[in-house]
Amino acid sequence: MTKNPAFILAALSLAALHPAPAQPTPESVDLSKFPAAEVQNIVVPVPSEVFAVLDKLGTPNWRAELRSSLGKNTGNRAQVALLLGTVIAEGFIAVEAEDSEKVKEIGKEVLVLAEAINVRKAVITRSKSIMEKADAKNWKAVRLEFDGALQDVRLAMEELGDDELAQLVSIGGWLRGTQVLTSIVSKNYTPDGAGLLYQPDLLTYFTNRLDGMRSTRLGRDELVVKIRKTLTGIRPLIGKDDGSSISVENVQRINKTTTEALVAITSNEN
Repeated sequence: MTKNPAFILAALSLAALHPAPAQPTPESVDLSKFPAAEVQNIVVPVPSEVFAVLDKLGTPNWRAELRSSLGKNTGNRAQVALLLGTVIAEGFIAVEAEDSEKVKEIGKEVLVLAEAINVRKAVITRSKSIMEKADAKNWKAVRLEFDGALQDVRLAMEELGDDELAQLVSIGGWLRGTQVLTSIVSKNYTPDGAGLLYQPDLLTYFTNRLDGMRSTRLGRDELVVKIRKTLTGIRPLIGKDDGSSISVENVQRINKTTTEALVAITSNEN
């Protein structure tokens, strides 16, 4: 079993992980000691712990990280699945920003996108609850509802035999999560902050899943091919196995690469 932790917002796209009781925030980042959960043999830190470290490293301006537009549904199933992942990840950012209006907008968009890939029924109750709890500014409850919505969508897709689409939802969430992390870290660079990007096992997992789709219609989709190339390009930038720090230049390169991928996913030209 591997023991390389992955960034928090990757957790959004892999499993419904619930925050653990608050722990004292460490002076430096030692991810190996984080409370974690295991998904597909990948160890993923508990969300609240990574957010605590990010706050310690520079108190991120989460509102500044929110996107003004969530993107356009083109009707292309691959694009919709990737887009859904990015929107759910956006929900967690909006919760950190404590922006109730943005959370409600995202809750509605999750429902629209879920309908486009035939899993609307799985998230109706969650979407309504997200909006109600955002109105009440019950941020912990909103975060748990986003966790649950993601799990419900993935299970519904798997029941429909759409495992590949479920993987694209995961990858969309990872890309948006990595984009926002690199944005935060590059604005206040420290080796510890950059260390949160070291996630080779998760990246290998995603790349292998996309490689396994090459012979399928979905895997040959132009956007999916682009995302596969994006992940391959990021791998050399996320750090070496000798534990050396990820440079600020590589953090910025990852941000540029993931931003370009997000532009492709949210474009109405797919």
